[in-house]
Amino acid sequence: MVTYLLKKSYQLKDLKQIEFQDLWGDHGIFTTMWIFGKPAKILFFDNHLKNLILSLKKYQIKKKSLKLDILQIINKNLSKKRKYNHLLRIAVNKKIISISLRKRVKPKLNFNLKLVKLKRKEPEFKNLEYKKILSYLSKIDNSKSDIALVSNKKLLETGTSNLLFIKDKKFFTPKKDYYEGNTYKFFRTKIKGITKKDILLKEIKNYDEILLLGSGKGVASVRTIHEIKWKRKNLKNFRILSKYYDHAIKKCNSYRFQK
Repeated sequence: MVTYLLKKSYQLKDLKQIEFQDLWGDHGIFTTMWIFGKPAKILFFDNHLKNLILSLKKYQIKKKSLKLDILQIINKNLSKKRKYNHLLRIAVNKKIISISLRKRVKPKLNFNLKLVKLKRKEPEFKNLEYKKILSYLSKIDNSKSDIALVSNKKLLETGTSNLLFIKDKKFFTPKKDYYEGNTYKFFRTKIKGITKKDILLKEIKNYDEILLLGSGKGVASVRTIHEIKWKRKNLKNFRILSKYYDHAIKKCNSYRFQK
């Protein structure tokens, strides 16, 4: 069971607080950010906010003051005095903005992927059609496992993260049908020549490493996929990418509370 530090909802039209609604299954968009430290820092915050607003416009959820409204709600619910290591989720539909904070759990090195035949609706967006995925995630220990979404015998993404596959020092990622998260986009600026291709189940045995990239997981190395008897060959690129990620954490500025 997930423990929340806070869960609040506000009417979009006037920001009046109402009973909390998680909005899962609604027509809308969400983003999940890592907030950490004291004073608080939010990794890749500007990119998260920018992508959220752009996606909401494509979902025809528009309000002139929407960005400022979201910032106001964040400011109202964060504390300058608290030390954080949480996942901050902002979800928006046509009537409501919801905010929640839950503890961030660090993935362990004995991490396993569980294959699930599933593809998200409109996967290029971080939309709220997540109930099926959440039903799987609620049954596993997310420090040790995640679900890998499989469609037409191809791996796409996990329930929480992007996937990166490594073979002979070359990096590969699925060709389509997944959301490119901000952590993935960060690494795309650090890794030369990530090749997009169909990641076929029958070819997984050829890969040396499989990595998860996401706000909740950071960089995680998959140790096993039991259903296809895959096991990682080394941790070489995981260690390299972890150094890039640690550097981004150190460079991250403290969150600036709006007046």
